[in-house]
Amino acid sequence: MNESAIRDRLVEHGQKLFDAPKHLNASTKNPEANALLNDFDKHPHAFVLACVMDRQVPAEKAWIIPYRFSQKLGDFSMERLRKLSLTDITSIMSNPPLHRFIEIMSKAFHSAIQRINNQYGGDASRIWKGTPSSAEVVYRFLEFDGVGQKIATMAANILARDFGIPLADHYSIDISVDRHIRRVFEHLRLTAADASTAQIIYKARSLHPKYPGTMDLPCWEIGRNWCTPKKADLKCRECYMEDLCPTAAALFPTPPQKGVGRNY
Repeated sequence: MNESAIRDRLVEHGQKLFDAPKHLNASTKNPEANALLNDFDKHPHAFVLACVMDRQVPAEKAWIIPYRFSQKLGDFSMERLRKLSLTDITSIMSNPPLHRFIEIMSKAFHSAIQRINNQYGGDASRIWKGTPSSAEVVYRFLEFDGVGQKIATMAANILARDFGIPLADHYSIDISVDRHIRRVFEHLRLTAADASTAQIIYKARSLHPKYPGTMDLPCWEIGRNWCTPKKADLKCRECYMEDLCPTAAALFPTPPQKGVGRNY
């Protein structure tokens, strides 16, 4: 296996995504919700609260929660949010249910508002202002109740890649391991089928220490679009990693016809 060639192609694609012109981050299918999440001037806390909510539910369901609160409240300013009691938040979160775990996530939402208010003077953008190190940004997200490595590095990666937030470095933005990342690393034979999350993270670090997370979105896209859980559904011919992938080589020993596949 040509591991270096696999790394170079993933990093190349990741760099293209990083260098692409910045545009509205469409985290949901609702334009108004997306506008709120992208409003870093007036509502940077919407992005942070969405990250805190992104746990054990589909991402779109989590990321629309700040907008659902704004609809109920008629306002999403920190001045309004910090007046909410845990009971208030639980009531909004419950009717209709906005998350799979109402009680736990209501507490996390309330705690996040208090942290933004007390630690950052009500301005969540202070989490990433001033060109901090990537480690500092990841650490600041880890301080929020319920946020682990996956969400903290995801948040830092989105800030740097999608919003163009300047950071001093990208060394501590790890790959955010989910089922897609795990499957792609396995099929590319970068890690074993039973690799732990830590093994996948450190493998990504070993492949590209300068910015491990640059491979995150390419791998996620491959897993979402072509590298499916069922072998019968694999779309290797359409994937731009097909000619380097050991799994594809085993399934398709002959090269594709000219002009077929390589969706890159």
